[in-house]
Amino acid sequence: MNHPFCIPRFVPACAAALLAGSLLAAAEEDFDSLVKRLQQEKASFAERQQKLLNERYDLADRPAKEVTMARGKPVQAGVRVKLPEGTTWDKLAAMSPEIIQSKNLWPEGFYPLPHPHHEAGGMVFPKPLIEETQKQTARDLSRFDLDYDLPQHLLPEFPAPIYLTTRPDLGDVSQGKLVTQTNFYGLFKDILNPKQLEGLRLLVTPFPQQQFNSTEDRRSLHPSLGVACFDCHANGHTNAATHTVGDIRPNEHRHRIDTPSLRGLNIQRLFGSQRALKTVEDFTEFEQRAAYFDGIPADAARKGVNVLERGSQVHFMAEFQALLDFPPAPKLDVFGKLHPARASEAELRGQALFFGKAQCAVCHPAPYYTDNSMHNLQVERFFKEKMINGRKASADGPIKTFPLRSIKDSPPYLHDDRLLTLADTVEFFNLVLESHLNEEEKKDLVAFLLTL
Repeated sequence: MNHPFCIPRFVPACAAALLAGSLLAAAEEDFDSLVKRLQQEKASFAERQQKLLNERYDLADRPAKEVTMARGKPVQAGVRVKLPEGTTWDKLAAMSPEIIQSKNLWPEGFYPLPHPHHEAGGMVFPKPLIEETQKQTARDLSRFDLDYDLPQHLLPEFPAPIYLTTRPDLGDVSQGKLVTQTNFYGLFKDILNPKQLEGLRLLVTPFPQQQFNSTEDRRSLHPSLGVACFDCHANGHTNAATHTVGDIRPNEHRHRIDTPSLRGLNIQRLFGSQRALKTVEDFTEFEQRAAYFDGIPADAARKGVNVLERGSQVHFMAEFQALLDFPPAPKLDVFGKLHPARASEAELRGQALFFGKAQCAVCHPAPYYTDNSMHNLQVERFFKEKMINGRKASADGPIKTFPLRSIKDSPPYLHDDRLLTLADTVEFFNLVLESHLNEEEKKDLVAFLLTL
């Protein structure tokens, strides 16, 4: 929701008056009436989002053969984005961006993906995280006004394994459990030093947030302790929980956020998909002071902002996060490239494409497959602006280059979840980078990405 002080700048006067009236009505609405009204609206917005997903994607559960994530969840195979009628991927790749735009042939699944209810925004969690958190801690992370939208088979495995840079000999130190306030000490007391253990404690501690707090302006049925860092970044990875960015206005331009993995944070030098914060400590402070409350300081003060102390809290949290490692990649050598004796011919061909014709390595160099920079893909050159379920499809601007190590464990892809599989991702970049890969080359490139 936009801050009321921003209304005159961003919307026409008539719309501003209507919005101001709705805000005033909301302020006067008691909590029981709010719950009743939003629950009545819930089904229509869920139906709208499901209709969009079905129009864009093949959502079937179709796993790849003999390829799994680190703990065994199948990786989904194949291109899921649906093509405009009468065209093919080869035909599209042969067209210039100007022709694709003029003929309105940009695939619907390549447009920005809206939040499950974009006008409402806010944190939304997948069902397995909600259920396990409630089981362990009695905290309820469900919302009375909306539910998560993407099917579970298209999401990362849950709970994800945890690997530590300091103890690679231990393998998965989570022991197959979701790490929460109830079990973190028992799992890590003999592995971490006291400072790191305190950092982990803070990462699993819930703090008030815009939708989850103790005021009547919340989206949980009962007063809530709030949200923990590891509610989205479950086990230091991701569960694909989503949100809308707090630092873009007006609301229609705000991005749906894909929760990135925290694995390999020690090798990263930029934080936030677009904010380009220079340290993870900066990011932690930003989240607590602003992003948790939609960038509205008045809401933060009223709902219970938790201002963390840099030296004794933020730094401890960052120290633990810097220990989170990527899963083992047995086919890679010490330089982060395929060892010829361990890789298939298709994987080796894919690697050659990655570092050559496909141009992937320009932004994603080995060994960690990130350049720690930001790039503007200028995707808007392929389509005309339009509204999609409350989200205006327009220019995204520069986006951080995220590491591709263990990328098969982190679906869906791109900064807003619009790409469901690695095959979708290859088709997207084949068009955006104008690489002109043929069908076999695209398959080989996917085979290589699955080894990282």
